[in-house]
Amino acid sequence: MGRFRPPQKAGSKFITPAGEARLRAELDGLWRIERPRVTQAVAEAAAQGDRSENAEYIYGKRRLREIDSRVRFLRERLTGMVVVRERPANPGRIYFGAWVSLERDDGRLTRYRIVGPDELDMAPDYISMDSPLGRALLNKALDAQIDVQTPDGGCAYIVVAIEYESPAP
Repeated sequence: MGRFRPPQKAGSKFITPAGEARLRAELDGLWRIERPRVTQAVAEAAAQGDRSENAEYIYGKRRLREIDSRVRFLRERLTGMVVVRERPANPGRIYFGAWVSLERDDGRLTRYRIVGPDELDMAPDYISMDSPLGRALLNKALDAQIDVQTPDGGCAYIVVAIEYESPAP
């Protein structure tokens, strides 16, 4: 089997203001702080002589490639992002950015926030709008029943609450 990996479909381009700020801070930190520091370390390692056996030079160049790759990804990703700052016109339905409380078929309550794929790691109760549950929840109203197929089998939910954060002043 070769190393070919088919291109993955890009995730949704929606993001919350907090998610955008986090991605911009990461981009800024990589470009203005870490890259100059690693570049300086590589230059110092290169000045020591033979580069073929210089681990600091080799690993420094590898780290520069990783930084440049991440910077390219962040710039491309942020270019087409749609920052959702306003509450939806109909807050009785589930849209991007909503906090949704669900009751499972076994009676357990769970609460999730619908976010974009770039924000999943910001909190444990965030789910992507591209996930099976996220897609099933979008545009549903209060008291709607949702059936979702999971790897463990099917699961049924009832929407018991929909909330939106107030936009920043």
